[in-house]
Amino acid sequence: MKLFTGLILCSLVLGVHSRWFSFLGEAYEGAKDMWRAYSDMKEANYKNSDKYFHARGNYDAAQRGPGGVWAAEVIRENLQRVTDLFQHGDSGHGVEDSKADQFANKWGRSGKDPNYFRPAGLPSKY
Repeated sequence: MKLFTGLILCSLVLGVHSRWFSFLGEAYEGAKDMWRAYSDMKEANYKNSDKYFHARGNYDAAQRGPGGVWAAEVIRENLQRVTDLFQHGDSGHGVEDSKADQFANKWGRSGKDPNYFRPAGLPSKY
């Protein structure tokens, strides 16, 4: 009986342990997806494409699973606050653009097609 109880306990601990590693792996890959979207946005340097890259990065990260969704939320939401502060200070300037970015972020994380925000003429590489 002790052996059976020990086996059940070990399997429960290992099951939770493997889920934790899975979550961390998803978060790591999701962070890479976010970085790739940011790098592509900088490389493309294409007018009116930032919402597309916001949505695409969040979409790609969310496809990884719960860890990817978490990474996308943490990275985009917190990074947005910092960049808004540096770009606009406390002026309230850029509030509309920030809200539009947040909308694109949530659109992508929800699994909706990021191409909704794709500007006409953006090279197919992206």
